[in-house]
Amino acid sequence: MIQYQKTLKKTAEINGVGLHTGQKVSMRLHPAPVNHGYKFKRTDLEGSPIIPADVDLVTDVSRGTTIELNGASVSTVEHLLAAFVGLGIDNVLIELDAPEVPIMDGSAAEFVKAIKSAGVEELEEERNFFEIDSNISYEEKDRKVEILAVPSDTYKVTVMIDYNSPVLGNQHASIEDVKEFEEQISSSRTFCFLHELEQLVEHNLIKGGDLNNAIVVVDKVVTDEELDHLAGLFNRPKVEVKQEGILNNVDLRYPNEPARHKLLDVLGDLALIGRPLKGKITASRPGHAANIAFAKKIKALIKDRKKKNEVPVYDPSKAPLFDNVAIQKILPHKYPFLLVDKIIELTKDSVTGIKNVTVNEPFFQGHFPGNPVMPGVLQLEAFAQAGGILLLHEVDEPANYDTYFLMIDRVKFKNVVRPGDTLILKMKLLSPIRRGICEMKGTAYIGDKIASEAVLVAKIIRKEQV
Repeated sequence: MIQYQKTLKKTAEINGVGLHTGQKVSMRLHPAPVNHGYKFKRTDLEGSPIIPADVDLVTDVSRGTTIELNGASVSTVEHLLAAFVGLGIDNVLIELDAPEVPIMDGSAAEFVKAIKSAGVEELEEERNFFEIDSNISYEEKDRKVEILAVPSDTYKVTVMIDYNSPVLGNQHASIEDVKEFEEQISSSRTFCFLHELEQLVEHNLIKGGDLNNAIVVVDKVVTDEELDHLAGLFNRPKVEVKQEGILNNVDLRYPNEPARHKLLDVLGDLALIGRPLKGKITASRPGHAANIAFAKKIKALIKDRKKKNEVPVYDPSKAPLFDNVAIQKILPHKYPFLLVDKIIELTKDSVTGIKNVTVNEPFFQGHFPGNPVMPGVLQLEAFAQAGGILLLHEVDEPANYDTYFLMIDRVKFKNVVRPGDTLILKMKLLSPIRRGICEMKGTAYIGDKIASEAVLVAKIIRKEQV
């Protein structure tokens, strides 16, 4: 069944405080168009800079996930992003007037509530899933961290935690479909150990912490004096250690609430990949650092796959759209300067042509004797001729027009072209044609390897006007 992208029906507003800065935060979640993704806008900074939710922009994972672009940052983004993923929201502009997403109660419950209150709107564009089709693994042997992604027709997540703690013990949590997030995971709060809490206070962090937004695990013997000191720090009349080994600041919502919250973090951190996933994720002892490293590994795979998918497929047994005879009726070029043999694909904004490079090419006599190499400048000429087909094939009387270079930019030669190679020439318009001027990106492939690429600007001119 086709799934379409979603956004909010109207703006949702959430107010709270930042966990570490203690600053008041006003955050607005705005509807956004298709393929917008998640973007944060810092309205408190000059120019209201926008920071895309991108794993490549992560700068800190010590006590949450922080993204930064050109000096503008947003911290603790994972709980909010997990809420978007859990509710199937693809496109949101998040405005906030502080450097942190508000911590709320330490879970994603308030974010889910705000999103549902605003309503969800379906957009007229399919969701761009990344489907995991082979195993992807990540491991940190020293910390016994393992994360594995395997193929699945839905987004499933299982998390196991083990802190070697007599209080917390081994825990696991799982969902068979990300649609279970709201009911099973969203209300699970963050947690920390008492010794971590003390260190955070000593380093002037968690200024926004008030013991209402975290489960505090007591993993050591604590004196009454220490508990009184802790109560004073958080303006509590008294704090005690429950029989379960946690402070009496909150009651557990689930026996395995810490594991459920780690699952929440995994969903939020992996949202920074930038695409919804289909696959089963199994994470043992994950943390933000491992989650982000795993997300970067998946994003690198997506980039690699995209490059491979962009390589045109050439089937020599398939009849071309234009053969050599048809091409000569459109282009003015003739032997020995016609450098396109076939056109195999043609759309409104792209064309794919074929150049069979043989040893009989006249330029090989001098370039170079005993070491024949196709000149780079002739590869650029082949680009121009293929692009000429794109520009002239619908023009009345194309023989009355020529195309001329105005500019060549960003030229790269990556692999040598030799006799026997088949060049696949792909040209794509970068902007609409205006006043006969067009800008095209050209890429020449040998198999799945790029031989050369360039950006070309050309103009169509009637011959009598030259």
